[in-house]
Amino acid sequence: MPKVRAALEAAEAGRGAAYMSLINLGEVLYIAERERGLVDAHRVLAAVDLLPLAILPVTRPTVLAAAHVKARFALSYADAFAVVAARDHHAVILTGDHEFEPVVEAGIVIVDWLQRR
Repeated sequence: MPKVRAALEAAEAGRGAAYMSLINLGEVLYIAERERGLVDAHRVLAAVDLLPLAILPVTRPTVLAAAHVKARFALSYADAFAVVAARDHHAVILTGDHEFEPVVEAGIVIVDWLQRR
């Protein structure tokens, strides 16, 4: 995906930052394991660890903020952590998941929409 690649290249070059909540990392890993098995999930983790991503910890304030987002909007709990991470770090969410539309419309975050496969 060109937009994701460009964002990661900018982060690598110091022209920006890329973030992922630890909760969202867990989501990536459980999906990889469920769809392709444990060995591939470990490969995915090794690949993610090489990326110029700041993995954001899950703190009590983060959990409480994500719970508030989840209570207000029809999106997954993991997606609520992505919303909180983007909001708190003034970052843009890169996604093709239209569950984020209500939080965009509410002015909570900005999304740069990716093409869905």
